[in-house]
Amino acid sequence: MTTRKQLKLGHMIEGAGRTWTDWRHPDAQPGASTNFAYYKDAALLAERGKFDFLFIADSLSINEKSSPHYLNRFEPITILSALAAVTEHVGLVATLSVTYSEPFNVARQFASLDHISGGRAGWNVVTSWLEGSADNFGKEEHPAHDVRYRLAAEYLDVVQGLWDSWEDDALVHDKANGVFFDPEKLNTLGHKGDFLSVKGPLNIARSAQGQPVIFQAGASEDGRNFAAKRADAIFVGHGGIQEARDYYADVKARAAGFGRDPASLFILPAVAPIIGSTEAEANARWQERADLVSIESALAMLGRSFNDHDFTVYELDAPFPDVFARGFNSSQSATLKIAHAVQKENLTLRQVAQRFATPKGELVGTPEQIADKFEEWLVTEASDGFVVGQPLPGQFRLFVEEVTPILQKRGILRETYEGSTFRDSLGLEVPANRFTVAKAERAVA
Repeated sequence: MTTRKQLKLGHMIEGAGRTWTDWRHPDAQPGASTNFAYYKDAALLAERGKFDFLFIADSLSINEKSSPHYLNRFEPITILSALAAVTEHVGLVATLSVTYSEPFNVARQFASLDHISGGRAGWNVVTSWLEGSADNFGKEEHPAHDVRYRLAAEYLDVVQGLWDSWEDDALVHDKANGVFFDPEKLNTLGHKGDFLSVKGPLNIARSAQGQPVIFQAGASEDGRNFAAKRADAIFVGHGGIQEARDYYADVKARAAGFGRDPASLFILPAVAPIIGSTEAEANARWQERADLVSIESALAMLGRSFNDHDFTVYELDAPFPDVFARGFNSSQSATLKIAHAVQKENLTLRQVAQRFATPKGELVGTPEQIADKFEEWLVTEASDGFVVGQPLPGQFRLFVEEVTPILQKRGILRETYEGSTFRDSLGLEVPANRFTVAKAERAVA
């Protein structure tokens, strides 16, 4: 019997809501972004639904225009370490910026999470796109987009090298002879590069999965190349299925060009399904959410992609202002997408803001219709799965209780976890320790 391709599913936890106005819903919990009970319930739901991972987004700069969830929320590794203690199988993916952190600390933090969770850690490698982040870390300016990606490549080299400091059989714990470890199997990285100088070794060994799983949000040209070359999974946003298919084909081809097996790279668009027992009920729920969004909130949401630009100074029904240069060094992919739509359709500022704030998309419908769409995206190579968010209170529970059983019945979602680690769930091999491999190659030469 042929085994069907399996969906890879993650759940993004966004306590106060995905947008600027979700917290106003009568059933919403405005303080959920710093409420451990909320996160715990979401994590247990995801595990009940046999999801592959939890995903915690992050940023390092806020202002008075930021969304409620951005304004007041947990630091990702901290909350995931707590969730590791109350879950058993679900992966734990934390967003952490290479631009405003030190690789030794990052390597140690993720290795610690990996051990605490029994091998379930993942790192969403980001470069930070908000220029205000520089002010919070004593930097004179925010690095240019291409510089950030060159830094990211070297940074990941360093962190992964540090994770291999201890070979897998280095800690012998020989009590009789008083030998705690084999010093020949503790390795110093000794990295000196264009951006970083890190000696090592790291003061924590590898976990059951060898190294944490690497995520990246690659949508720009630099981002696509970096993700295709280095990531295990890509978190991305799409406007529709054809755009998703084009991206999928492009990035998988890039991965093959880098000598990788494209099947070992998972492309996972962000989605927020709205579910109703009938189409009419689902549409009513979407409208319920859309009605929460004022034009002022829509302009604030739009401004985020343009480095928190203030769009209230422009005439709403005039042509969209020429401010694209502000976005190219921030959220480049979102800026290019908006620029293309404006040029093609001659959109006004009001039209762009409303479309950006309340896109209806394809995932509004009954459980069967949502399952149909998930299957269509999977089998037509638009995605390998999804990162599922919650657009309205209670919707993620509905997804787990009513959509996942349909996906399982169709044979495209697991019914039991394959093993104990995140790599087991994804079907990824444990990466070989680079120092062990190098020694073996030298012994043969």
